[in-house]
Amino acid sequence: MNKTQHKLYVGFFITITLAVLFLLIYNGYDYYTTPLEKRFFNHDHMALKPSGFWGHGFGILGTFLMLLGVVVYMIRKRVKRFAKLGALKHWLEFHIFLCTVGPILVLFHTAFKFGGIVSVSFWSMVAVFVSGIVGRFIYIRIPRTIEGEELNIEQIKRINKNLSIKLNVEYNIDEATINRIEKITQSDNINSKSIIEFFTDFIPNTFKNRKEIKAIERNLKANKVSVRKRKEIKKIIKEKFSVINKITYLKTMQNLFKYWHVVHLPFAIIMLIIMLIHVVVTITFGYRWIF
Repeated sequence: MNKTQHKLYVGFFITITLAVLFLLIYNGYDYYTTPLEKRFFNHDHMALKPSGFWGHGFGILGTFLMLLGVVVYMIRKRVKRFAKLGALKHWLEFHIFLCTVGPILVLFHTAFKFGGIVSVSFWSMVAVFVSGIVGRFIYIRIPRTIEGEELNIEQIKRINKNLSIKLNVEYNIDEATINRIEKITQSDNINSKSIIEFFTDFIPNTFKNRKEIKAIERNLKANKVSVRKRKEIKKIIKEKFSVINKITYLKTMQNLFKYWHVVHLPFAIIMLIIMLIHVVVTITFGYRWIF
């Protein structure tokens, strides 16, 4: 899957998620904004209440999507025979998609009414969803191969060096500009920083990097480098900045990812156990939707 295909792949998931959310809000806004004690008299009550045709259906479909998202990702990640069946990061994105749409549907299944043991499952689901977003934030900051395998610090430095070689060999850049680029993207002797430093340094570093890139662009323009080449060089410099950033916070992000599993997994297990109890009780009391 090339970059264009990957953008379409992720864009499709985002579009579907937003479309589902929009349709649910658009078609049920009047009912969901009606006070709980007055919903019985709303014309949509029989359809959108948790045991109603649509409300019950949202719960079933949402549960199925979450279970599917967890199962297919775990199989792809754990079973060796499926190791070559697409890049792991693409399966992770599919997992995130299903485990985003699923909770949205479950939320509307509850009709925003939470109580009893089911509320424990719901808030566990919320915790899993939020921790999933945090996990994704950490995951994308740990350098990986196309297959999803983590890169060590030496491999990342090699990537930075290869980008430098590419700048030297493929582009007609003056020595002063090359030296400036190398000075601000030097990967040797970089000290690891904490997550607090990541957030405190993020905005200042962003502005600093933009300022450096603009200065380099002016030098390239002064040396009559073509617009096309300037864009390509700018892209490589941004990649080098990204590599340096990943080297700086690699150990911190790796440690955070280990701790993240300690939070994410227990909440997921609690959610699934109570969800199973809820399904069994629902079926026992005769709520079987269209079956």
